[in-house]
Amino acid sequence: MKQVESIETEIIKTASDKAVNVPTSVLSVSPILLSAPERGEAIQLRVSAPVSGIKLPIIIFAHGYGSSLDGYAPLVNFWAANGFVVIQPTFLDSRTLALSPEDPRTPLIWKFRVEDVKQILDELDFIADSVIGLKGRLDHDSIVAVGHSFGAQTTGMLLGARVINPDGTLGEDMSDSRIKVGVLLTPAGKGGSDLSPFAAEHFPFMNPSYAAMTTPTLVIAGDKDISPLTIRGWDWFTDAFTLSPGADWLVTLFGGEHLLGGISGYLVTETSDENPERVSAVQQLSLAYLRSALYPENSSWSEARKEFNEHPNPIGKIEGKLD
Repeated sequence: MKQVESIETEIIKTASDKAVNVPTSVLSVSPILLSAPERGEAIQLRVSAPVSGIKLPIIIFAHGYGSSLDGYAPLVNFWAANGFVVIQPTFLDSRTLALSPEDPRTPLIWKFRVEDVKQILDELDFIADSVIGLKGRLDHDSIVAVGHSFGAQTTGMLLGARVINPDGTLGEDMSDSRIKVGVLLTPAGKGGSDLSPFAAEHFPFMNPSYAAMTTPTLVIAGDKDISPLTIRGWDWFTDAFTLSPGADWLVTLFGGEHLLGGISGYLVTETSDENPERVSAVQQLSLAYLRSALYPENSSWSEARKEFNEHPNPIGKIEGKLD
């Protein structure tokens, strides 16, 4: 048995490898339920994992407002096929749960989201036991958080961002040191006077301070993402990069709107800027960044940057604070 395990270790590719042209088969299981009495109902999860490999790094993915564990297949399937175990919770704002606006939990959904992720991190062993063949294959020292839109706000708080209270004081530090790297897809920018009147009235938590977000982070935004939440233009979605010490790289996708070409699902009607090439860029660049951030000896990110920026017909640009 030891000899077989040794051979297996040598031939199985994990996320530390650079190649993305030979994806592995993926097993996806849902729903996995985590008991959460204070939340009012169990946390529903989808887990997508490579069928082979050991020491597999983990992505906790936070969906955008209204989505669920069934969303974002273009990203989730890609990451899992290239060596990551992806865990997708369904948060309380999901349309699948139909929480009433009058529900006492509604004003605190943003906080429940962060607490949900922390509970997931607490119960990784239970989650692994719930997926046939996954037990003992997770790398608990290589945990990543990725989020889109409202999910980027959730992820940002786990990386160190904090909500600025109405009186100007900083809210609770909800960061989690178990998360080593982050990717924020179209994260909300500054609050206060930068918010639209509607956002200021309905989303008081949308007032982030990125000053303490020190975890290494990639930010991805689209230069056609015009939001009713802000009086500013698309650059509002780059504030997490410009205002935090941890966000070291920014990808701007030309022509990209809020769904960055269609990352939320295949053939979804909510995609207003459908563009497979743009989705592929999000897939490839996020994977390359995560590999190099988790495994410093890996050159995927430097190679991906060079290829992307030197493309004869660029669909975006990459900027780094150390460039």
